[in-house]
Amino acid sequence: MDVKIAGAPISWGVCEADNWGYQMGPDRVFAEMAELGLTGTEFGPYGFLPTDPAARADKLAALGMEATGGFFPVVLHDPDVDPMPKVVAELDAYEASGAKVLVIAAEQPGGNYDVKRPEIDDAAWATLLNNLKRIDEYAASRGVTATVHPHVGTMIETESDIMHVLEGSEIGICFDTGHMFIGGTDPVAFAQKWAHRVKHCHLKDVQLDLAAKVQSGEMTYYEAVVAGMYTAVGDGDVDIRAIMTHLIGAGYDGWFCLEQDKVINGEPAAGMGPIDDARRSVEFIKSVAASL
Repeated sequence: MDVKIAGAPISWGVCEADNWGYQMGPDRVFAEMAELGLTGTEFGPYGFLPTDPAARADKLAALGMEATGGFFPVVLHDPDVDPMPKVVAELDAYEASGAKVLVIAAEQPGGNYDVKRPEIDDAAWATLLNNLKRIDEYAASRGVTATVHPHVGTMIETESDIMHVLEGSEIGICFDTGHMFIGGTDPVAFAQKWAHRVKHCHLKDVQLDLAAKVQSGEMTYYEAVVAGMYTAVGDGDVDIRAIMTHLIGAGYDGWFCLEQDKVINGEPAAGMGPIDDARRSVEFIKSVAASL
């Protein structure tokens, strides 16, 4: 069977976080995605593509890429911070580009993934869930599916956090197989039970020993990424085959997005660098799809 495979600039080391290594340019990143047969992409961090909605759409069209949407961190738990102006502005770019999936992350104060996120009380959870409801409804009014992305170093990270969202809202989930794994959620069990809530999928594979060091605080998230915590899909300890089988069996027909956090130190030689893992990942995903 055919599946829709998209890329994400973070798989080429392009990240919104400060001091995240060398940042490759969009022309090379998207050319390498196209070389692998990928036709869809997430936007990448703000400023990687033009910020003007029409200019962003024109750039993607010129590069031959379909916009799937993108990772968009906003503060959700603080009653003094309204996330909607940022969301409204971002969806202007979605409308221009034809993107259909908004991937929201619940940003913690400062937005640093290496800082342990603060605990939040019931009132803050109520604010967060209400903001998710507002975003979900507004996105739907503009023809976009909103999802929430559990992510290390954000306000939605652990299995308990995810259950708060699942039980307290109706918003879809961006199922990130790596971040859920690191945060203590069994991604295979999640795919079995909650496939109906999955509206977008970030495929990551993880080395369990390095993930455990992040969980224990022995390593920061960034240090683990540099050390190779994320492998090519199919090479790590996450059972990607079982996850894809459960999702597809439950009727999931959205994008499987290669979204493996990378850090690189400089411009790779032609044909080398992050494309190596991306190529192996695409081959593995296609092999799983063929077996179904």
